[in-house]
Amino acid sequence: MTGGRVHRVAERDRAVVAFHLDGAPVSALSGDTVLTAILSLRPILRQTEFGPEGRAGFCLMGACQDCWIWQENGPRLCACSTEIRNGMRLRTVAPHPWDRP
Repeated sequence: MTGGRVHRVAERDRAVVAFHLDGAPVSALSGDTVLTAILSLRPILRQTEFGPEGRAGFCLMGACQDCWIWQENGPRLCACSTEIRNGMRLRTVAPHPWDRP
């Protein structure tokens, strides 16, 4: 995956963190939030539930719910305030059926 919205200009020497995004193995850097990790790979975080628009986070402090994505095991997480961890398995598309918490 290439063509991310976020481009690194510094701190490229941090440890690599391996995770899966929509089933594909990818990597980020230690200390990245999930939002930064994904936006360094893609131009959008996820599609909105209400139309074709892409979402990329809004408030960046966990209040707006614009950056909520799913873990493969079901629970959602707030991408802007969750640190990426080795082995995470993340989905940018809601599982079906999806029950909102």
